[in-house]
Amino acid sequence: MNVMAGSHLVRLLPARFWDGVYQPIQEPQLPNPRALSRALTQGPSGLPSNRNQTVLSVFFGYHVTFEMFESRNHGCPPEFMNIPVPKGDPIFDPASTGKILLPFQRGTWAEESGQSPSNPRIQVNSVTAWIDGSSIYGPSSSWSDSLRSFSGGRLASGSEQDMPCQESGRRFMWSAPDPSTGEHGSHGLFEFGNAWANENMFTAAEGIIWFRYHNYVASTLLQEHPEWSDERLFQNARKTVVATLQNIVVYEWLPAYLGDKKLSVYPGYQKFVDPGISPEFQVAAARFSVTMAPSGVYMRNKTCQFRQILNSDGSSSPAVRLCNSFWSRQSPNMKTSQDVDELLMGMASQIAEREDNVVVEDLRDFMYGPLRFSRTDLVALTINRGRDFGLPTYNEVRKAFDLPPLKTIEGINPELNRTDPQLLKDITELYDGDISKLELFAGGMLESVDGPGPVFSAIILDQFERIRNGDRFWFENKQNGLFTDEETETIRNTTFHDVIVAVTGADSTDIQENVFLWGKGDPCPQPTQLSASALQPCTNATKLNYFDGSKAGFAIFIIVLILFPFVSLLVAWIVALLKKHKYTKFQGRRHTVNRTDEPTVGIPAYEWQGTRKHLLPVSVEFDEKSRVQVFDRTGPALRTLYVGNQNCLDIILSSDCQRKALLLKVPKEYDLVLFFDDESLRSSFVRNLCLESPEAAAFGQKVTVREMRERDLLKEALTKEQRERIVETFIRQAFAKVLEIDRSSAGDLSGVSHQKAKEVLQCELTASEFAEALGLKPDSLFVDSMFTLADKDGNGYLSFQEFLDVIIIFMKGSSEEKSKLMFAMNDIDGNGFLSKDEFARMLRSFFDISNGALSKTQADEGIKALMQAGGFENKEKITWQDFHFLLQDHEKELQFAQLNVKGMEKQGRKRFSRDQRVSFICPANSSPKSEGSELRRRKMLHVKTPNVYVKPKREQYVKNPVQQKVQQFKRFIENYRRHIVCFLFVYGITAGVTVERCYYYGVRAQATGMPEVSATGVIVARGSAAAISFLFPYMLLTVCRNLITMCRETFLNRYIPFDAAIDFHRFMAMTAVVLSVVHTLGHIINIYVFSVSNLSILSCLFPKVFNNNGSELPPKWSWWFFETVPGVTGILLLIVFSVMYVFASHYFRRISFRGFWITHNLYVIVYILTVIHGSFALLQEPRFHIFLIPPALLFLLDKLISLNRKRVEIPVIRAELLPSGVTHLEFKKPQGFVYRSGQWVRIACLVLGTDEYHPFTLTSAPHEETLSLHIRAVGPWTSRLRDVCTEESLLEFGAYPKLYLDGPFGEGHQEWVDFEVSVLVGGGIGVTPFASILKDLVFKSSIKSKFLCKKVYFIWVTRTQRQFEWVSDIIREVEELDTQELVSVHTYITQVAEKFDLRTTMLYVCERHFQKVWNRSLFTGLRSVTHFGRPPFVSFFSSLQEVHPEVTKIGVFSCGPPGLTKNVEKACQQMNKRDQAHFVHHYENF
Repeated sequence: MNVMAGSHLVRLLPARFWDGVYQPIQEPQLPNPRALSRALTQGPSGLPSNRNQTVLSVFFGYHVTFEMFESRNHGCPPEFMNIPVPKGDPIFDPASTGKILLPFQRGTWAEESGQSPSNPRIQVNSVTAWIDGSSIYGPSSSWSDSLRSFSGGRLASGSEQDMPCQESGRRFMWSAPDPSTGEHGSHGLFEFGNAWANENMFTAAEGIIWFRYHNYVASTLLQEHPEWSDERLFQNARKTVVATLQNIVVYEWLPAYLGDKKLSVYPGYQKFVDPGISPEFQVAAARFSVTMAPSGVYMRNKTCQFRQILNSDGSSSPAVRLCNSFWSRQSPNMKTSQDVDELLMGMASQIAEREDNVVVEDLRDFMYGPLRFSRTDLVALTINRGRDFGLPTYNEVRKAFDLPPLKTIEGINPELNRTDPQLLKDITELYDGDISKLELFAGGMLESVDGPGPVFSAIILDQFERIRNGDRFWFENKQNGLFTDEETETIRNTTFHDVIVAVTGADSTDIQENVFLWGKGDPCPQPTQLSASALQPCTNATKLNYFDGSKAGFAIFIIVLILFPFVSLLVAWIVALLKKHKYTKFQGRRHTVNRTDEPTVGIPAYEWQGTRKHLLPVSVEFDEKSRVQVFDRTGPALRTLYVGNQNCLDIILSSDCQRKALLLKVPKEYDLVLFFDDESLRSSFVRNLCLESPEAAAFGQKVTVREMRERDLLKEALTKEQRERIVETFIRQAFAKVLEIDRSSAGDLSGVSHQKAKEVLQCELTASEFAEALGLKPDSLFVDSMFTLADKDGNGYLSFQEFLDVIIIFMKGSSEEKSKLMFAMNDIDGNGFLSKDEFARMLRSFFDISNGALSKTQADEGIKALMQAGGFENKEKITWQDFHFLLQDHEKELQFAQLNVKGMEKQGRKRFSRDQRVSFICPANSSPKSEGSELRRRKMLHVKTPNVYVKPKREQYVKNPVQQKVQQFKRFIENYRRHIVCFLFVYGITAGVTVERCYYYGVRAQATGMPEVSATGVIVARGSAAAISFLFPYMLLTVCRNLITMCRETFLNRYIPFDAAIDFHRFMAMTAVVLSVVHTLGHIINIYVFSVSNLSILSCLFPKVFNNNGSELPPKWSWWFFETVPGVTGILLLIVFSVMYVFASHYFRRISFRGFWITHNLYVIVYILTVIHGSFALLQEPRFHIFLIPPALLFLLDKLISLNRKRVEIPVIRAELLPSGVTHLEFKKPQGFVYRSGQWVRIACLVLGTDEYHPFTLTSAPHEETLSLHIRAVGPWTSRLRDVCTEESLLEFGAYPKLYLDGPFGEGHQEWVDFEVSVLVGGGIGVTPFASILKDLVFKSSIKSKFLCKKVYFIWVTRTQRQFEWVSDIIREVEELDTQELVSVHTYITQVAEKFDLRTTMLYVCERHFQKVWNRSLFTGLRSVTHFGRPPFVSFFSSLQEVHPEVTKIGVFSCGPPGLTKNVEKACQQMNKRDQAHFVHHYENF
């Protein structure tokens, strides 16, 4: 039986939908509802009912419908059938915009319906269909319990005994806003069993009557049966009240409503009768009473005095206006129980409107609507509701009830056709003249004469008969045993008059016996039939934007969200500054530990170096050589000015600003600007300079002293930066002249004054500027020799012409001219000969430019070797011919030798490609005779060099660009196939879960409860959330170092690129953060949409959060962000993400690793917040834990492995402080510690903090008994570690600090053994993994261990070999043990000029001669060849393909600065364009 709350409606005829399933038939097939409403129901009001039905009958009828059905609740998902208002509508569109819509949302339907034409949509009834008192007690037991007082069987009373409680916030009462005042919320509404009872004060009065009647019956029963319990009293009173209601509805009100049409005699309970409500009754027939509703309602007392009504604006009216009484909360006319009594008596005396097609304007034009459009049209809504429910046409219903179908509309109501034929014509035109389209409600309204017409009457009688006959608990059903015959008879004799008299102050004679009809002679006739003109006007429609008042706050909050990362950047920047400052202070303390404080000598002052630089504290002294020396106050000399040999000195003093500034202009130097603490110090300086200089008179020196304003003085000064610009332009101009370059490309002097431009032409270089141009130290012997040779006039400066004379030889001279120039530079006395001392001095000048690469002993050995090579041991004098003979094997190098001078590189003419500057390999196409003396000599000395060539035969590799690109792509796929597969796998899943959620909320939005208006934001938010839910958990796997290290040793290493774990971690993290931003943007859109959406929409989307109680107003945007779990956790997550991602950036990670480490440990909070964020289940059930559990378990396992190792204290056996800030730590190997060469560990020093771990590569080999690390002090932690390893710390603590060890962890370098040929490239401290590998390689070969690798090329790139001398020791050890010549070592020293620089050419000559004599490098003491400059990777890799043609893959492993690894990667990519062996690159940056 379809009778329970939530049951389906029972269709009398098949549904009529556009698609046969659920789509309603609308315009243009049917008329516009508003146009039809105006045509159908517009007319004069104030005509009395033909049968004198009272207004009490009308509103009792409303109460009856509340008792039987409720389908006005909105359906989910929200579907809208908004009614377009015809342009120019006088009520709703007076401005003729044509854009006005009357809001209409489709009603609740059964979820299982609407699937096919055989199962069309069917609506549901929210209450029971029985007349069972649900309007009094509620549709459920919980509702009923909430209304009870649980005392004496009564319902709970409010402020007065005879008034029910007002809404207490339990939100089960419908609380639509008052359209007149805009009031909303539950305050002021009464609590009834019917949720809609407060719709107007008249239906509320009906509810109050039955509330009182229940308590009246309960009190009577209590007096009769004082021993009964509250429950028994309540249930018996309820039983009596419900039976009384059944009797009054069916046997008193219904006959009065229908007139001569009556129900059949009660046949008894019929269990096969379906009492369900039909949509034809609910939407059409039951709505007939709208034509009887008046514009206002009288109120009177017992003495027939009709009271004046107080309106909300303070005016008075004869009656309560209907349109201004909807959902009234503070009505002054219904405050007390007496007001209710007077309202009921007034309704009993007032005649209702006539039973015709006319509806008063209160319902037609001023029915209440939502706040966003506060007035609507009840008739139009009823018409639209019929279309929503798929009602059959009027003629179809006539056929169903055996009534003849209409052929013409005139036959529907002959009386109406006679009195108003135009109405029927208008209706016909609206339906395009097709009577078959006439809708049920419109036809039923047209057929009425003295009450409901034949169709409506038939539907009403059918409905009430089914309800009565199918109700097992009907009061007349003797089989149910509810009542005795006597009790049944008493109930039959109880009328609504009796009920009113029992519960109000009215006597039986104060109102008529039949309160539903008023007859002549009945008490208190109405003063007049009410019309709208006599009443207060209806308030007009108002519009409300739910977002009003929230725009500014919402915008500010969005801006704050955007500022999160910038605030994090600011915090990180502050941390970086503090770290830098702290580190600088720490370094300063270290540098000053051994320096004794000495008092400042000379005159204290401050040197001004430029407008954007701070004043530098200095002291100024004068010495006996007439020099002005400027010292840093900590000791070192900053500059020296020779004032004794100057023709003139210009001193300018400031005349304002406390007269503290002084400018000393010395020709051919940049100016000296000093600020003194007071004028006396400045005067002392001037006095010393002018008067106490003993050479002033002797040289005829002219000293001028003048004054000017301080600002002009500073503008006059030539600063060091300006002087450098002048010198640079000077050098450019010189090279432009030598190389015949257009002067426009040699630079100009824009931006300096005419006076300073003139100074360029007159510029003369000082010795220090000349040295700086050559990139050498000012005290270098080479600089001294060359400068002395070039300074022909001996004035201590090089003029433009003097500089040109030297440069021309170096740039364009032959090899003989260059060797003669070098010879002349060192022929001090100019006799054409060099003594042994002069020759040794020349060689030392070349060794000096190696920037300390050679010690004094090495230099002496190099000089001795070169003299032996030239046969100079027995010669006292060395001629130029002897010197040139020494260089004959290096004729080519000398021919191309130039001077790399500052500014020259910008000319771009005479530069050589990197391939031309290779120094350790020989041309492949050279004849055996011309392969080079170096290689021949090394072979004679049994020094085997791998046959590696510079210029291999390339004819077979030449391809067109398209083929090269194809080959490059093929090699890329081959090299990175594991990466590509894993990338596609991970991001394929990410895309899959994203698309699935987007599809779920997009394509299937209607089935998921998603309205169109919010679909975009929800799709974006849920799709990105799904991707984040996958990425964040599985990101954990990329940092499971222990598991990754173990998996490297399994078959998985063939399919998963474990080397790229951290790179993949970064990719996933960046993707996740981008998606988090997208997710946030989606929710910002959502929250805006939700903040402007009706509560009915939100209750569909979030049924667990919102209950649609008619209040409409959605929560403000702030509620979503700050009062919901997802909102608060989302904001916290954004803050944490901002901090984590900023501190994880490369820049801040290097500056403050501890900051990165601390902030990255916030990941625990991230996962906790993410779980909480998703568990609130606003839109969907939580799914994040499904993705999180598997990787989280593996991550926890990895953490447990690390924790098991971390807390073991490991003592340091030996600590050694090596040059270049390198600390060598040797410590005990923990029991069971097994590792491979090339792997790394994380260590924490207990003295420096047990929670700060740093990664370092092991430099020990697996076979060694101890573990060793070489750690360079480049940051705060490594610097402090170096400090605690000093001898002083050892004496203070008695032992070296202990360590915590975590590892080992694998990386790509450990796979060197998997290639037949491996190339190891180490830069700076990046050689550490290769130290372990080289030692491991030699050890394995010494014990005849079988492994794949047959040859290793080790390239060591360092600024100077003295920077990492410990590497030289390891290489020397490897060379001694490498009996099978598995390793080929090449050292590149980059702190000297490249090979084709004249200075380096001499170093190259010395190195080769020393190698020939001693079979080892002059610079490193190793058998390996030393080169100057940077390695030519392309040429080297190219030659490897020729040397090892049988090898298909060559492993390249690089570690060092990013610039180095990028160059190696580029070279590998270039080589992989070819068909030969391809290069697989593994790299690590530091």
